[in-house]
Amino acid sequence: MPFIELLYYNKKGAVYAKTNKMQKVCHFPNVLEFLPADDTEKKAPIILTVDEYETIRLLDKKGYSQEQCAVSMQIARTTVQRIYETARKKIADALIDGHPLRIEGGDFRICDGQSSNCSFGGCYKQEIYKKYAAEKGEGIMRIAVTYENGQIFQHFGHTETFKIYDVEEGKVVHSEVVDTNGSGHGALAGVLNALNADVLICGGIGGGAQTALAAAGIKLFGGVSGDADKAVEAFINKTLDYNPDVKCSHHEHSHGEGHTCGEHGCGSHSCH
Repeated sequence: MPFIELLYYNKKGAVYAKTNKMQKVCHFPNVLEFLPADDTEKKAPIILTVDEYETIRLLDKKGYSQEQCAVSMQIARTTVQRIYETARKKIADALIDGHPLRIEGGDFRICDGQSSNCSFGGCYKQEIYKKYAAEKGEGIMRIAVTYENGQIFQHFGHTETFKIYDVEEGKVVHSEVVDTNGSGHGALAGVLNALNADVLICGGIGGGAQTALAAAGIKLFGGVSGDADKAVEAFINKTLDYNPDVKCSHHEHSHGEGHTCGEHGCGSHSCH
């Protein structure tokens, strides 16, 4: 399990180490920024970290006790209390003083379904992890593609299925279509993590989802359209045409009539 090692000095000057486990969060937030309706003053944003957001989600939205929240995030109850109090203070400051509220950063890791206490009642990612983590060999690279009717689906946050390809020694040795079980936006990065995916090929994808993928260690090749199988073949051959700066999203900006999220008009790049 990931952890941070901190060095401390006691009163006699001796050095000792303390480990601080990274807080587990179920999925990345779907919305990352909240702005006042009247933002003419342009006040500095208040930053709510992802782990602080998770305590708000579990305690206030889902109604967990602090003990349940601690088990879910795999930290001490006292740590939950400290994080929660900080989060509530930040939200109060944003609401009362009219500051923008932005969710980013923090010491966290996205759940991949390994935890036996995930969601206290069954988690779709658990079922995925049990199947796909065991099946993937050491020499396998697993590529996931947003998928619909043989094509690359163009809006990551709304994708209902991924097609996964296991590649070994430059050849696809297995492929299958996997249902996302209605997961959307921030939760999809957790699904990909549970699938043990190394690479994602997709069309349009928002900034929040990109951050979630980066946190999960999944490499992104966005702005791709067309046949899914051919895109994977091009990736293997290092000829995939993709957009390294893909930012197209139905939530972020529009390009006008006739432009879809996954087109290469935003600037493209080839793997070679």
